[in-house]
Amino acid sequence: MPGGRALALRAVAALGTAGAATVGYGLYERDSYTLTRREVPVLAPGSAPLRILHLSDLHVLPRQAGKLRWLGELARVMPDLVALTGDVLSHADASSPLRQALAPLYGFPGVFVPGNNDYYVPRPHSPHHYVLGANEAKPTGPALDWSGFAKDLATDSGWRDMTHVHEVLTIGGRRLDTRGVDDAKLRRDRADLVAGTPDSGVDLVLGLSHTPEPRVLDAFTASGVQLTLSGHTHGGQIRLPFVGALATNCGLDRRRARGLSRWHVAPETGTVRSSWLHVSAGLGTSPFAPIRFGCRPEATLLTLTAIR
Repeated sequence: MPGGRALALRAVAALGTAGAATVGYGLYERDSYTLTRREVPVLAPGSAPLRILHLSDLHVLPRQAGKLRWLGELARVMPDLVALTGDVLSHADASSPLRQALAPLYGFPGVFVPGNNDYYVPRPHSPHHYVLGANEAKPTGPALDWSGFAKDLATDSGWRDMTHVHEVLTIGGRRLDTRGVDDAKLRRDRADLVAGTPDSGVDLVLGLSHTPEPRVLDAFTASGVQLTLSGHTHGGQIRLPFVGALATNCGLDRRRARGLSRWHVAPETGTVRSSWLHVSAGLGTSPFAPIRFGCRPEATLLTLTAIR
């Protein structure tokens, strides 16, 4: 029989091989972009469907030609509206290539809000920062020119920057009460600035918030928002079988780290209000954790349908 030393060496080699294979798969999955399709029964009975292309957490860096090419190809789905919910930048040199990549989508109406990494370059954090839900509000890296990017994007595309804006937009003949907030991770959010009872004639009340912090979701739902679009969580980025996401990096519970869910709130009136929440798993990763496992990068085509 082999000696103890030989067995130990074999065990170490096996663990090393397994670890390398896991990392290799994580790198493969990171670049396996997918279009997810979901139906949201939120419109009034008899309404025709409305299609929203939800993009989030692109985290664009230099030399990501594959991701940028895939983004442009999304124009083929012909959405009624493009919604971009932040963390689109991760590098000072990403602005121009990203705007060029999005150009095929400029033929469609669009709205957007910023995320925390649109203001500051990401920095590495210890694992407990994510797993234990640390929620720091201070900037974590060199500043990025979000203001300049937002102005250029709005000029190029005609899309509306919804940062602390509450406005009724006409999209394909439908009236959308649309409201957005600045990033809640950095505690820049002011949901009170976009509160207000929706007009009776609108077809949808839509909320945009990069980080799905419960305080924002509560405020949106209490003021009549029917569907909130968010990102930030990366879907957990690493999801384990029978466990799911390990963390959301915000106050949202792990069960809602990606996809559709219902959000309920009981305002002071005591009447329970409910809304839909869609959290995108996003298309990118942090440059300091460039892998995904059990959580492919995604864009989502949401087809809003009539309530049955």
